[in-house]
Amino acid sequence: MNILILFGSTEGQTRKIAMFLRDRLEKAGNKVRLVEASEDMDVDIAMFDRVIIAASLHTGDYQPAVVAFATTHHALLNRMDAAFLSVSLSAASKDKEDVDGLANCVARFEADTGWKPARIEHVAGAFRFTRYDLMKRWALRYIAWRKGQSTDTSHDHELTDWDALARFAAAIASTAPLAPAR
Repeated sequence: MNILILFGSTEGQTRKIAMFLRDRLEKAGNKVRLVEASEDMDVDIAMFDRVIIAASLHTGDYQPAVVAFATTHHALLNRMDAAFLSVSLSAASKDKEDVDGLANCVARFEADTGWKPARIEHVAGAFRFTRYDLMKRWALRYIAWRKGQSTDTSHDHELTDWDALARFAAAIASTAPLAPAR
């Protein structure tokens, strides 16, 4: 298959996730084009068999370039086997407030863009403590503490479940229609 992975990344974890998916999908024999939404928006999505759009959630919003792309191409995306990867720290949580918050963010994304993905996958991101300024490090350290995560700010903490992401890649590589995983 010919697969497009379009992503937006603020701190680099979504880029890492997109590259992981590209590598897995290429090893399965697919042709994959990896595009960062902020760099290359001239993409003819009609030439792809499958589309994966990945964006990270920060203070309730996804990257504007990803939202703009999905809005512009929503009609065609709605007719395709297209998946949305929502990357966030909350995806690692089982807390009802976090789960409901993610559902609300995705519902707002769908309403704002007009795109109803065939499959939505929530992927846990990372605490990038070494890249944060003092205030952001303090705020995210507090969030980590509240959620029972490590508060050691001397290094970054990945929460991404790479095995689950490998299973998602296998589902994408299959020729079967995408099954919803909301």
